[in-house]
Amino acid sequence: MRTQAARATAFRALHERPGTFIIPNPWDAGTARLLASLGFEALATTSLGFANSLGRPDGTGAVNRSEILENCRMIAEATDLPVNADLENCYAHEPRAAAEMIRLAANAGVVGGSIEDATGDPTKPIYDFHFAVERVQAAVEVARSLPIPFMLTARAENLLHGRLDLDDTIRRLQAFEKVGADVLYAPGLRDLATIHTVVSSVTRPLNVVMSAADPAITAGQLAEAGVKRISVGGALSRLALAAFLKGAREMKDKGGFTWTRDTVPSKELKAIFGRSR
Repeated sequence: MRTQAARATAFRALHERPGTFIIPNPWDAGTARLLASLGFEALATTSLGFANSLGRPDGTGAVNRSEILENCRMIAEATDLPVNADLENCYAHEPRAAAEMIRLAANAGVVGGSIEDATGDPTKPIYDFHFAVERVQAAVEVARSLPIPFMLTARAENLLHGRLDLDDTIRRLQAFEKVGADVLYAPGLRDLATIHTVVSSVTRPLNVVMSAADPAITAGQLAEAGVKRISVGGALSRLALAAFLKGAREMKDKGGFTWTRDTVPSKELKAIFGRSR
C-alpha cells in the first residue's frame, strides 16, 4: 500500500497535469474496490451515497461527524488510491471549529476534502459572504499545517439552494481562491456555456459534478472547457438503488426474476475482492 503522503502527492499531481480526470464516488469499501479495479486514479466519498447506505436522508444532520469520518477511513483503507472527502459544512459554523474537520479527515486517511458555504439551515441556507470566506481561510490554514500536501476544495452552494445568482457564485469562488483553496467547486452548474464562464473566472482547478449537469455532456467536452476534475456525487448510489428497486418491484408486482440476468457474476466479484490491495 502506498503511504498517505505518496497518495497525497499523486492526488496533487492529477490536478497539475494537463487535461481532466474523473473522480467517481463510492460509498463503502466494496464500491471503492470495484471502481479501483476499473482503473480510476482517485476516489471521492459521497455524503448522499453514504446516507443512502444507512437508510437516512442526506443533508439533514441525520449522519453525524463520527460516522462520516469512519466512512472516510473505510474507503481510504479499501484501496491504494487517493481519496477526497465530502465533508459537507464540516459540522460546525464557527470557522476554526469547522476547520478542525479537515484535520480529523486527514487523520482518517483521506488526502483531500471539501468545505462548503451551505449552513444546513433551510431558513438561511448559505453563509454570508465574508463569514464563508473566513471559514475557507481557516480550513486552508489547517490544511497547510498538515504533514501531507492535503488538497482543500472550497464549495459555493448557491445553485443547489435556489440562489441562481451566478455572479455571486463566481465572486465566492474567486474569494475562496484568494485565501488559498486548492480546488473550486460550484455544484449545480448544468450547461457547457455556464461551466466555461466559471472556469474562465478563476485560475485554480474547477470540479464539476455530473449528477447536477446535463448528462449529455462528455468528459472530452468538459476538458475542452477547462474543467480539471469531474465527480458524480451520489449518482452511482442512486443508479445502484434504481436497479435494486427495479428487481424488487418485479418480484413484488409480477413474481418475476428476469432481473437476475443483469447481475454481476459472483466469480467476477470474487476475483476483484480477492485481489491484494
